[in-house]
Amino acid sequence: MAQFEFVAWLIQWILQQDDFEFDWDQGNSTKSAKKHQIGLESAEQFFRNKEVLVPLGIQVSPPADEPRFGALGMDLLGRRLSVCFTIREGKIRVISIRPMSPAERKKYASLREE
Repeated sequence: MAQFEFVAWLIQWILQQDDFEFDWDQGNSTKSAKKHQIGLESAEQFFRNKEVLVPLGIQVSPPADEPRFGALGMDLLGRRLSVCFTIREGKIRVISIRPMSPAERKKYASLREE
């Protein structure tokens, strides 16, 4: 499982967005739908549902070629989701979106209580 280091600017960046733009390609637009039954709409809803979104920070392990970030939150159906993404030219490029693991659910609950 990826490890993240908290970065405060990520929260500020997310909260300052009036709306999000997304960068989809053939690979990342279908991968999560096939593997986890989570489509593009849910991924976009995840970021627009800011009141329940919890940024984890920048990925420090495993290493990646470009900065990757993690966040926990929900889509509009209330599914608890974990997202790994990057930001390219101000647009969100989702790398993966999947249901939260039991450990992530516990972490999400504890972070939402603070």
